[in-house]
Amino acid sequence: MIQVSKVIAQGRGLASALLKHAATVELDWDVRQKSRFAATDSTGRELGIFLPRGTVVRGGDVLVAEDGSLVRVLAAPQPVLVITACTEHGTAFDLTRAAYHLGNRHVPIELQPDHLKIEPDHVLADMLRAMHLTVTEAQDAFEPEGGAYAAGGHGHGHSHGHDHDHDHAHDAGHGHTHAHALTAPAARVAIPVVAAAQPHVHGPGCGHHHG
Repeated sequence: MIQVSKVIAQGRGLASALLKHAATVELDWDVRQKSRFAATDSTGRELGIFLPRGTVVRGGDVLVAEDGSLVRVLAAPQPVLVITACTEHGTAFDLTRAAYHLGNRHVPIELQPDHLKIEPDHVLADMLRAMHLTVTEAQDAFEPEGGAYAAGGHGHGHSHGHDHDHDHAHDAGHGHTHAHALTAPAARVAIPVVAAAQPHVHGPGCGHHHG
């Protein structure tokens, strides 16, 4: 058995020629969300996959074996429910409502512009049909959303940029606080000066009539 302990997300940085000639392995979603599993690639080699805890393998990822060989992951077709809006009585917004209700039940969902996919569940299928959605059974690859907590890719870059900007904003506010503190004594010194001048202004120019 050949050990695999590294995965390259979507084969980033690898030459297309290497990916084209790499062995492949088909894995369904149940297996791809595990960090320890065995599989057989397209050349018949037995693979023992030992990835960091919490790693989720996606279709298009590339496994790197201990001998340096590459194995491209294919998302294997599996039973799924395909959810679409009713073309006669529904709208695309119905899919948003469906995703909301499924998310409340912590159901893994694959989001597409014109449909949703979930794993087979007759109770959920009945609920969705009651919401006037069309639910059909199919054999297809399943790639559910990873969620906001998922690491890597665009999500990581956005998070870093946000934190970086936030830190600068915090520093700017902190600097302002110090500047304000430094000018505060000057403001307190100016108060007696204003108070001393006030009687002269309060006299004939104050607008009050005491007579």
